[in-house]
Amino acid sequence: MHDISYQGEIRFTRYLDAEGKPVGDMPDWGCGDSPWVDYYQQMVLARQFDTKAISLQRTGQLGTYASLLGAEALDVVSAKLMQAEDVLVPYYRNHAMQMIRGMPISQLFLYWGGDERGSAAAEMRRDLPNAVPIATQCLHACGVATALKLRGQHQAVLTMIGDGGTSKGDFLEAINVAGAWQLPVVFIINNNQWAISVPRSKQCIAPTLAQKALGAGIRGEQVDGNDAVALHEVIGQALERARAGKGPTLVEALSYRLSDHTTADDATRYRPSEELKEAWKREPVARLRNWLHQQGLWDEAREQAWQAETKQLIETAVEAYQAMPPQSVDELYNHLYAECPPGLAEQREQTRLKQARMQQGGQDHE
Repeated sequence: MHDISYQGEIRFTRYLDAEGKPVGDMPDWGCGDSPWVDYYQQMVLARQFDTKAISLQRTGQLGTYASLLGAEALDVVSAKLMQAEDVLVPYYRNHAMQMIRGMPISQLFLYWGGDERGSAAAEMRRDLPNAVPIATQCLHACGVATALKLRGQHQAVLTMIGDGGTSKGDFLEAINVAGAWQLPVVFIINNNQWAISVPRSKQCIAPTLAQKALGAGIRGEQVDGNDAVALHEVIGQALERARAGKGPTLVEALSYRLSDHTTADDATRYRPSEELKEAWKREPVARLRNWLHQQGLWDEAREQAWQAETKQLIETAVEAYQAMPPQSVDELYNHLYAECPPGLAEQREQTRLKQARMQQGGQDHE
């Protein structure tokens, strides 16, 4: 005799199609201009930032940069739905989230310029700095969520990861402990279809990445990551459940990486041009703009005015970034330990002496 011991399902949510037209009845809370106009404006700002950052990198004014092109809706909606007391544990493609959470744009440029101060801005409050190692941020998020739960604080932790990162042990360990301990954490997979040069089809044979949640005993669902309305519903509900003590959620947001993996990558070497062309037809910024036009909530005059305003915001931030004096060598050693160990203190002193000799015009032959 064979019985079914467990049967699960993964829900998929979409409200707007690729052209910004409703695919069915819109929810009642979807009426009016709030928060949709704000979402759109922030998405435009994020894209302007991205364009400028790549330009600065190409001219040697920033280091290697990871573009967020194609993920604007996911970043903006997630950040806007977070409360100030919630904690963001970002990875290296969450620039828009950090801006919305209060990080000055000039500080973001500082981070991508290789300056340690870009990881320790006062405006970050309890938010963590970017995680570059793949998937480690998921375990960090669980650590923060554990502290919140032990203290009886009803706040949520949100962390994001790419589709490739879900194959890492760190990710699987994190969702497992989140389920076992019922932590107030929301995991969002930015399934942008490419883990550098590895396509989603070769990354994991499972029909969805969201179903990995089933093995951890937590809620898992899919959402159209280019649909701001669907993201608003799914991520908003996940954050509310976390704050209410109802456990973690894993959300797989289907998007597409419209850029190279980073400015050190050339995606034309492995990604079909036709695939990219088709993906541009589904991108999030134009989709939301089209829907706003259909609702009479946006027009060409407002578009031109906002494009000009965001351009000026970015240029002002660039000027502030470029005017910042060089960082102290101490920044290389700060924030590594609560109390600096003797060996590191000695290394810091040697670096200070070396910098002093260089500033005096002497040559260092060590």
